[in-house]
Parts: sequence; C-alpha cells; structure tokens
Amino acid sequence: MAIIDGMLQELDQEAQTTRKVLALVPDEKLTWKPHEKARTLGQLALHTAMIPGSIAELVASSAKTQVPNFTEPSPETASELVSTHDASIGKAKKLLSKMDDGAIMETWRLMNGDSEVFALPRVAVLRTVMLNHWYHHRGQLSVYLRELDIPIPSIYGPSADENPFK
Repeated sequence: MAIIDGMLQELDQEAQTTRKVLALVPDEKLTWKPHEKARTLGQLALHTAMIPGSIAELVASSAKTQVPNFTEPSPETASELVSTHDASIGKAKKLLSKMDDGAIMETWRLMNGDSEVFALPRVAVLRTVMLNHWYHHRGQLSVYLRELDIPIPSIYGPSADENPFK
C-alpha cells in the first residue's frame, strides 16, 4: 500500500460528510455572516468546497510554488456548492493518485518571491493544509448553520439533530 492510499481513503470518507454539510446551505442566507470581520456563509461554504482540489493542484504542480493570490469568491447560488465540492474532490483524487511514495515524501516549498515561507514533505502539506484546514472550515460552516437554526448532521458521531447510532 502506498502512503497516498490512506490519505485518499480519508478524503473519500470526509468528502461524504462535507457534502452533507454543504447541501444544507440555503440560497437566501449566502450573504449572512456572524460578524463584520467574518466571511459570508457563501464565501466560507465555497472556500470549503474548493479546498481539496485547490491544495492538491498547488502541491502536485511543482516542488517550489509561489504564494497564491488569495481571493474570496462568492457563489451565485447555493446549488453551486455541492457541484464545486464534487469537482474539487475529483480533481484531488486524480492528482494525488498519481503520486508515488517518493513524490509524496519530496520536500515542497512555498515561496514569497525569493523568500521561503516554509518547506515540508508533500504529505505533511496535504495533511495540514488540504485535510486539517478543510476540517477546520467545515467546523466553522457547521457553527454558521447552527447560528441560522439549520439542523446539523452527524459529523463525528451524534449531533444535537442527528444520531447515527439510533
């Protein structure tokens, strides 16, 4: 079993849960935000939907990459979220499945001009930025939905609204 295989299994499992959460975002609340400094619900949901494919593409593209130009796109409709998520997962799986153990253990460098921001093995970047970062934003999204009184599905066990063990 290659190192990437376990990560791809985790990606598949977590994608199902993220898809359930994204499907709950209502059209009429896309511009809602809990605080003036926060992203809107639409921006956060779209960011969450895009993370796996975007990070996989960044990490797979070369061993040395410039800091990307971060933007805050907003979806036009909530229906874009699940299709964007599905495309993002497909892109991530396609790119990552091509990585052998040598490639995934190779040092990946994020650069800001000539300055190195950080250098880590690709597997560490994928774990922290693609997966952990993704889970963090899915958690934020579930709090946004709770604030809007939208029932939250089970994520890692029972929520106040859904118990998969009953």
